[in-house]
Formats: sequence, structure tokens, C-alpha cells
Amino acid sequence: MKINSFSELENCKEPNLYRDIFPYSDVPKITFNNKGISMNLPEDIWITDTTFRDGQQSMTPFTVEQMIQIYDYLNKLDNNAGVIRQTEFFVYSNHDREALIRCMEKGYRFPEITTWIRANKDDFKLVKDMKIKETGILMSCSDYHIFKKLGMNREEALKKYSNIVEEALCNGIIPRCHLEDITRADFFGFVIPLINNFMCLSEKYKMQVKIRACDTLGLGVNYPEADLPRSIPGIISGIKKYCNVPSEALEWHGHNDFYCVVPNAVSAWMYGCSSVNTTLLGIGERTGNCPLEGMIFQYCQIKGSEKLNLSVVTEIAEYFKKEMKYDIPARTPFVGEDFNVTRAGIHADGILKDEEIYNIFDTDKILNRPVLVAVNEYSGLAGIAAWINTYFKLKDEEKINKKDPRVAEIKEWVDNQYESGRTTAILNKELEIEVKRYFKELIDVEKTRAS
Repeated sequence: MKINSFSELENCKEPNLYRDIFPYSDVPKITFNNKGISMNLPEDIWITDTTFRDGQQSMTPFTVEQMIQIYDYLNKLDNNAGVIRQTEFFVYSNHDREALIRCMEKGYRFPEITTWIRANKDDFKLVKDMKIKETGILMSCSDYHIFKKLGMNREEALKKYSNIVEEALCNGIIPRCHLEDITRADFFGFVIPLINNFMCLSEKYKMQVKIRACDTLGLGVNYPEADLPRSIPGIISGIKKYCNVPSEALEWHGHNDFYCVVPNAVSAWMYGCSSVNTTLLGIGERTGNCPLEGMIFQYCQIKGSEKLNLSVVTEIAEYFKKEMKYDIPARTPFVGEDFNVTRAGIHADGILKDEEIYNIFDTDKILNRPVLVAVNEYSGLAGIAAWINTYFKLKDEEKINKKDPRVAEIKEWVDNQYESGRTTAILNKELEIEVKRYFKELIDVEKTRAS
């Protein structure tokens, strides 16, 4: 195997904390080198899931039955397309191991079940005993972690990580190396020598070691001209260039501390990484992980949606709300209660003419979420007419025109509500009762559809 010249470990005595970029007493800095990096989108890209591992850490622990149901949903959403390729489990508790075994017994091809462990032999024994084909292994790679958390130097960390990788390879288990905090790590002084060492072990054992680059604090940026260690294009293209890691063995894991988790994950794809790691609804540590449903729609924009069962996204959101009592912010894209609800009168007027004017796509067809209009003091005649048409799913000649005098009477009722001191939006049930007082025919429409 050819090893690039950037392969010698810099075993410094003092940690490199990049104080010019991460002053700690101030907001982190983004510095630029103005060196362009060409995009290199792999032919095959996909998504992996860590809802049961990183995601579960931020919530009340899932029950076994909840984990099985969520796994079923992931399989149903993927629709045997291999877009949601893997999901990872903890192996430390009895209920996590039970859930893992019962999910494996389902025999689904996708998502494949993998695990996550720390870099020690006791953890590895748990994976070995469960006959898992692949496991993630935590490997902190910044000097913040090596010196401050582990109390080691770089050489000691490299040896520790290499030993557990070799242990996995000796037992025929694919090691997926989770390079924690890579966006604060010395890229050429530690990351590249470490990965090159893993690639040598890959060649020795004829088994591909995988690399997961972890943006643990969400410090990565998607600018190709930004300096390392923060540039995601620089990290991904650098690992490929200096370590010869194939795209299909390279994965990105990000967090949302600076609101950049989705574009950052897309940039990993765009610059040569086949796999991005996610959680359902973006649940996870601090600000959360990259939302799986968000990356599904990024994937669809790049590769197409034909193979996926996208309406399952809505089923998953409903399950989290009802079964798991999880509060999804109302305006969260694709899954929030109000993500395709309009309140502005001028928008409602556009929807009244043609919903395509103000809806991102046919949300009714794709997500089983019809576009909706909320009525408040600013809705006007157009807003009320649009609410009636969307709420009662009226089509073509059935649609109510905003010039219908009955709409004006309903608007007068709405205006009186707010003139009397109301400050909240009109509830759907309230408006439904009022509308049926004036539009008796809508009662028959509902009865006909119900039958």
C-alpha cells in the first residue's frame, strides 16, 4: 500500500489547542486559505442512523418495544433501497442487547445492525459474543481529548486505538473508527498518521477499516476555502488524498451547535464521503445530531426519491409525539405540526389560487400532510376561504371562493373574537363549527367521504 509522506506522527509534549481559532473566551473563528477544493460526489451515497445510540442518550431510555417499532419504521421508510444503510446500538444494558437481538431476528437487509463501543477489550468482548459483523469504536483524536480527557500523549493514543482495531480484524469484525472531535484535531500531526496506520492494518488483514469523522461540537464548516481543522471539504478530501480511504469506507457525523448540521453533512457527501450519520428528528447530545428526515430530503434532491416510502416520515413523527411523548417544535421542517401551515393573508390568497405558489412540494401526496391555513386576525377573506378548502379537502368546482358572502360573515365572527381581546389563533374545531353553520353542504361532503 502506498503511504503519503504525511504519515509521521507528531508526538508533541504540549497539546495543540488551536487557540487562534478556538479562544474559548470568545466565539470560535473561521480562518481562510483561499485554496479551492474540487467537489467529488461519490456515485453511491447513503445515510446511517444512530437514534438508538447517540440519539437515545438525550431522552428517557427507549423501551425494547419502542426500539423494535422504530427499527420497523426505518426499514419501511428505506423500502429496501439501501439509502438508510445501517443503524447502531449500545450493547451495555440487558434491554439494549434484547432489542438488538430481536431486531436482528427480523432479518431485514436494511438498515444493517451495528454496535458502538469504547476502545477497550472488555467492550469488544460484548460485541464478539453477540456475533456482530461491524462495530463502531470511539477514538478521541483532538489534543483536547487525548491530553485533557484520556491523560495520554498522541503516541499512546495511537497504540491504544491500533490495538483494538487489530483485535477486531483478527476476529473478522469490521472496525468503524469514530474519530471524535476531528474538527479540533491536528490533522497532519495526528489524524493522518492514525488513519494511515489503520489502512496498513486493512491491507494486512484484507478487510476494510472504516473511518467515521466526528464533528463532536458542531464546529465544522462547509467552506472549501476554510482552514483545517474546521473545513469539512478539507477533512474529507484530505483523508482520501493522504490516506487513500475509499469513499464507501468514509462517514461523517455532525452536531448542530452552530445551526449547520445539515449543510455540513451535505458538504461531506459533495467532497467524497459516501455516508452521513443521523438520528430521527435530530435527537441527541446538546443541540442534537443531523436529522435523518432532513438528510432523506437532501438525498432525494441529489439522487431522486423513487425508491423511498416518504410518507413514513409522517408516521415516525406521529409515533414520537404520541407514543414517546416527544415534543417536536411546530415549525420543524417536514415533521413539525405547522411546517406547511400559513398564517399570512397574502400567502393564503396565493394558496387559494394554487397551493403550489406557497407550498414546497405536494406535501399531501408525498408526506400525507395537506397544506393548511391557520386563521387569526390577519387572515382576511382569502385566509378563511383557503382554510375551508384545505381543511375540508375541497377540489376544483367544490372550492369556496373568497367572494362568497358567507365567508364575509365568518370573517366578522373572527374579527369579533380579536376585538374582544383574543390573542391566540382560532382552533380548527372552533372554526369547523362556525363554518358548518353557514356551509351546510360541507356536512354532507364529510358524510359522503366517510362512507
